[in-house]
Amino acid sequence: MRISASAVSLNVDDPEASATFLADHFGFTTEMAADGFASLTREDIGMNVIFLRRGLATLPDDQRDDRAQGLILAFTVDDLEGELARLTSEQVTITMPLTEEEWGERAFQVRDPNGVIVQLVDWQGAGSPAEAQVN
Repeated sequence: MRISASAVSLNVDDPEASATFLADHFGFTTEMAADGFASLTREDIGMNVIFLRRGLATLPDDQRDDRAQGLILAFTVDDLEGELARLTSEQVTITMPLTEEEWGERAFQVRDPNGVIVQLVDWQGAGSPAEAQVN
């Protein structure tokens, strides 16, 4: 098998609001859009984030009314404190303060207008992916 692209697709009530949030605060651009659909990307991310309006007839019956919940859209960044300061200055509500886990993950979270959790992460300390790349 060869995978040529990847995406995460999230069912939300208002795809345009989620798309605007990612564009305004995280530098995504809209690659494709139609009524009830938006596909966003960034050159440095290697995947698309797709928002679909709940209830679309093109979705299978057992998925049509599902809502994007129980997941975290996580992005690893170089300057976590800088991103926290930037988002705060843009009046984005921080829904989980900056935390540090014993395994080296540091993260904070925000939510988009549809409640999708966006988490920014970096890795510090022993056993972190960043340290593993150095060794």
